[in-house]
Amino acid sequence: MKSMKNIPILILLFFLGGSALMAQPIRKSSYEQTLRAARESFQTRNYVYALERYEEAYEDKEDRSLIDTIAWLNFQIRDYRKAERWFARILRRAEEGELNEYRYVYGQLLKMNEKYDEALEEFQKFLGHSSNDSLNTLAKNEMAGAELAKELPQTMKGVTVENAGRDLNTKVSEYSPALASNGQEVYFTTFDADDVIYVDEKNKDESYALIYKAARDDNGWEKPKALGGEINRPEFHNSNVSLSKDGRTMYFTRAQLEGNVLSESKIYFSTGGGEGWKGAQEVQGVNGEYLAKHPAIGELFGKEVLFFVADIPGGYGGFDIYYATKTGEGTFADPVNLGETINTIGDDETPYYRDGTLYFSSTGHPGLGGFDIFYSTWDGTKWSEPANMGRGFNTSVDDQSLTLDDEGYFGILVSNRPEGRSAYGRTCCNDLYTFSIAKLYADLVTGLFTIDKKPLPGGTVFLIPTQNNKPGTPDSKNSPEGNRFDFDLELEMPYTVIATHPDYFPDTMQFNTVGLTESKTFQHFFYLKPKPKLPEYDTITIEEPIVLENILYDFDDDRIRTEAESDLEVVYELMTEYPDMKIELSSHTDNRGNDKYNEELSQRRAESARRWLVRKGVDRERIVAKGYGESQPQTVSARVAALRGFLKEGDVLTGEFIDALQDEGQQEIAHELNRRTEFKIIEGPTSITIKSTRLRKKESTTPGTDRGRLIGAPQQDTTKVHRLSSLYGKKNLKGVPVMYFSKRMVELGTVKKGEKRRFAYAFVNTGDAPLTISLISACDCTTIENDPTGDTFHPGQKGIIEVTFDSSEKDEAEEIDIDIFLEEADNEGIPIRETVQYRFDIKK
Repeated sequence: MKSMKNIPILILLFFLGGSALMAQPIRKSSYEQTLRAARESFQTRNYVYALERYEEAYEDKEDRSLIDTIAWLNFQIRDYRKAERWFARILRRAEEGELNEYRYVYGQLLKMNEKYDEALEEFQKFLGHSSNDSLNTLAKNEMAGAELAKELPQTMKGVTVENAGRDLNTKVSEYSPALASNGQEVYFTTFDADDVIYVDEKNKDESYALIYKAARDDNGWEKPKALGGEINRPEFHNSNVSLSKDGRTMYFTRAQLEGNVLSESKIYFSTGGGEGWKGAQEVQGVNGEYLAKHPAIGELFGKEVLFFVADIPGGYGGFDIYYATKTGEGTFADPVNLGETINTIGDDETPYYRDGTLYFSSTGHPGLGGFDIFYSTWDGTKWSEPANMGRGFNTSVDDQSLTLDDEGYFGILVSNRPEGRSAYGRTCCNDLYTFSIAKLYADLVTGLFTIDKKPLPGGTVFLIPTQNNKPGTPDSKNSPEGNRFDFDLELEMPYTVIATHPDYFPDTMQFNTVGLTESKTFQHFFYLKPKPKLPEYDTITIEEPIVLENILYDFDDDRIRTEAESDLEVVYELMTEYPDMKIELSSHTDNRGNDKYNEELSQRRAESARRWLVRKGVDRERIVAKGYGESQPQTVSARVAALRGFLKEGDVLTGEFIDALQDEGQQEIAHELNRRTEFKIIEGPTSITIKSTRLRKKESTTPGTDRGRLIGAPQQDTTKVHRLSSLYGKKNLKGVPVMYFSKRMVELGTVKKGEKRRFAYAFVNTGDAPLTISLISACDCTTIENDPTGDTFHPGQKGIIEVTFDSSEKDEAEEIDIDIFLEEADNEGIPIRETVQYRFDIKK
C-alpha cells in the first residue's frame, strides 16, 4: 500500500508551473479563470500554486465545494495547522461514520500539532467505523505513537540539538546531509534560491536540486558550494549523498519530478574525493522499473552492502528499505528486502548504517509525529526491534536523515520543525539540525506518588542549583496529567529538588554531580503526604460551641475589628434564616493576667458582639452574652489538630499544658486558641448545616496591637534579606512573608563524638503576609524537635525552630545546612526557601 502522505524525495520543492515569477504579482482574474488555473496546476501536481489559486477562488465566492480540495492541499504541502482547521470544518458537517478516511487524516494532523489526547479520540472514532485493514493498522500505530509521546521524557540525556543556522539553511528545503568522517565537511542538497521558486523558461535551472559541500572551522560553517557537473547533472534533481569510510566513493540519487511528486529516481556513484569527483555512473543491480533513492553504505554478513529505499512491487508498504551486496565497483547483487522487523505498512526511508546499527526514518513504527528517526542493531543474523530515538531527535512533525561523524558524538539530521526557516507556512520546508552528544552527562528523573505509591499527576517539581551557598535560578516543571519529570544537569553542581502539589505537603531531596567520572542518571521518587481535607459542610447541633475564628480584639479593647464582621455576618444570616433560634455568644481569654479582669474583659467583648447583631436588627432577647474569662480552656478539635502538628485531638489547653510546651512559638499559638469567641444554639433548631468555609479563618496581614505586645518586636534591623534566603536580591517583596533570623549560624564549638547538642533558631515574620512552614530538611544527624511544619506565623509573629544534633556518625569538622521551605512563593512564583546553619568540630 502507498502511504497517504505522498511526500516526494525532496520535501516541497515548490515547482509552480506557469508564467508567474516570484516577485511578479498576478493580475486579477475572473473566478472562472482562477478556478481553471487552480485545477490545471493541481492536475500537474504543482500544489502550492494550485492552493493559492483555490484559496483566491474561495475568498471570491466562498464556494463550499472548494473546502475539500483546500484541506487536502494544505495537508500535502505540510501546513499542518491550516490543514487541521480545514479538516475540522469538513468533519463538522459529517454524520457519524461519514468521511472516515478524512477523520484518519484529521487524527494525523492533531498528532502533528501535539494535540495527542484529541488525536487519540479521532483515531478511536475512525476505528469504530473502518473496515480498511491497512488503514486500521496505521491508525493503531498512530495511537501507539501518541501514547508514546505522552510518556517519553521531555529532555534527552546529554544531547543538544540546534538549528544549523543561516550558513547552511535557506527558506527552501535542505535535505540528505552526509558528514565526512572527520565531521568537518558536510554534503547536502538544496536549491540555488532562498524563497519559493516560481518556474519559467528564464529561471528553470534554479528549480533543480543540487548537491552542495560546506566545511566548518572554529567560527562555524563556511558558505556552501555546489559540486561540479560531474555530480550535479543539469535538469535533474541531485541528492541523497552517502560516502564511503575513506571518503573516496560517493553514492547519490538523480531524480525527476512531476510537479511536487517523484516520477523517476535512480542511484549513481562517483569516485574521487577531496581532489574532485569523477563523472558519475549509474549503479548496476539496484535500479529498475521502480523508484530507488537514499543509498547508504554498510556491512552485512561480513560483506559490503548498499542499503537503499525503493517502492519495488511486493514490499510491505509505500517505500521499503532494501540492501544489495557489492560484487564490484558500482555493481551489486539483487536487492533483498530488510524484512518486516524494519519495514512497515507505512514508509521507511533515509537509512544510515554505522558499526552494526541502522538508523532510519519511518511513518509505520510508533512515532511522535510523521516521520520519526529509529534505530535497530544487527546481531549477525537478525535486526532488533526498532527503537524510537526520542524527543530532540524526533518531534511532532517530520524528522529524517540522521548522520554521524567518525567519532559518533556529532551529527546532523533533517527536520521541518516549526522553529526552522520556511518559505511557505511554518512547517513546509526542511532545515538541517546539528546535534552533539556529551561524552559525560548527568540527568535527573523524578516521579511524584502518593504515600500508597499511586502516581500523582498535577504536581510541580523545582530543581535549584546551589553555588557558594547561594541558590541559583531554579528550573521548574509541572504536569497536569503526568507524574514524571526529567531534568538535564550541570556537572560539578549541588542541587536541591522540591516536589510540590496543591493538595499534598511538599518534600525535598538534595544531591550533587560533583566528581562524576562516568555518565549518570539520578533517580528519586517522592511519596507525598496529603494535606488534611476539611469537610465541605459543618453541622451545628444544639449546645455545641462553635468558634468564630475571625473575631479578634486588640489588647485591652472590646471593640469589634473589621475582620471580625465576616463571622458576625454569618451569625446574623443564620438568625434571620431561623427566626426561632436563640444563641449564646461567649468570649474567652487566655490565662495570663488577673482572673477577675479577664472575666470582665471577656464579658465586655461578648456584649460588644451582641450589640453589633442588635444594630443589624436581631432581637436582643435572642442573644445571651456571656464572658467566661479563662475558666474554659479550649479542647483541641480534629481540625485544629490537623492544622497544628504539635497538638492532638482532645488536648485541653490549660495553663499547665501550655507551660509544658517546648517553645515560645507553640505556647503563643495555644494562648491564641484560648482567646476566642464562640456561639452555640440554646433554643430552636436542634441542628443546622452550613458551608464549612463560612466560619473558617480569613488570613489577615494586620495583626492587632495585643499580639505585637505579647510576642515583642524585633530589636535588630530586619529590613535586609540574608544571602541564605531565596529572597536575596529580589526587589519586589510586597505581599511576601520574610523569615528574619536573629542568628543563622550556630557555632557549637568542639563536640565529643557521640554527644548530642540541642539548640534553637529564633525568627520573626517581618514581611506583610502570613508565613507557613511546609517542610524542614536536614541531614540524618539533625532532628527537628516539636516540628513546626504546618504552623502559620502572621506578620510580626515570632517562632522558634529547635534542633538536636547527634554527632555519633561524624568523624571530622563540618558545616550543616538546614533548609526551611515555606508554602508561600515569591512574586515570581518560586517557593520560598530559607537556610540556617550550624558548625562544629569533633573530638574523638
